[in-house]
Amino acid sequence: MQIRAAEISDIIREQIKEYEKQLEVRETGVVLSCGDGIARIYGLDRAAAGELIEFPRGIYGIVLNLEEDNVGIAVLGGQEEIKEGDEVRRTGRIAEVPVGEALLGRVVNALGQPVDGKGAVKTTATRRIELKAPGIVVRQPVKEPLQTGIKAIDAMIPIGRGQRELIIGDRQTGKTAIALDTIINQRGGDVMCFYVAIGQKRPTAAAAWASTSGRAGATRSSSTTTSPSTRRRTASCPSCSAGRRAARRTPATSSTSTRASSSGLPK
Repeated sequence: MQIRAAEISDIIREQIKEYEKQLEVRETGVVLSCGDGIARIYGLDRAAAGELIEFPRGIYGIVLNLEEDNVGIAVLGGQEEIKEGDEVRRTGRIAEVPVGEALLGRVVNALGQPVDGKGAVKTTATRRIELKAPGIVVRQPVKEPLQTGIKAIDAMIPIGRGQRELIIGDRQTGKTAIALDTIINQRGGDVMCFYVAIGQKRPTAAAAWASTSGRAGATRSSSTTTSPSTRRRTASCPSCSAGRRAARRTPATSSTSTRASSSGLPK
């Protein structure tokens, strides 16, 4: 079989006609060291502060320190999987998270990625993590009270909506319980509550999510109260313990002896 030169030329022309040139430019670096949640990277000379950096195996980090010969990056993920000599790349994006009403009731990580198994957060709006806080002039005045649901606190400490409040105490003294009770007490209102767990273990964060979503109290019962919120307030008040014990010794009635149903639990 003879192949003519004209046929070969036609084939080459067709291949050249359909050829598309694709060029991908990316800046990469090399891991020098990684420990205590901080990775030192060499080679990312153009990295910007707050930029997302991609490590191997789907791990990301945020640029913190810009030094002459290396870049310090806060690792957002399992740092034990990052090894010396691993190649990292710039993403060109400043760290941002999704925002909007679709975020309510969801559990996300530091990058806004869902970790509750309910699929992606269906919102297109995002906001950068690092932003300049609005000035006092443009902020709304603190003029509305915020009820925590704990009588001892609401009676002695006035807390305003939009006010910053600090809870100080030793370990295992009920700081998280006060915050969670306050969140649960806003159920049915127009206050949006966000629980941010920094440095918490997974079981602790899971327990907080279960408590605010109503899963933790699905099988609990109450002998002296008719709503979970009232039960939590009386349990938080030491002076009410004696009254609670006395109520248990009193014959039950239809109004004081009820079983908490799933419809009355926090959602």
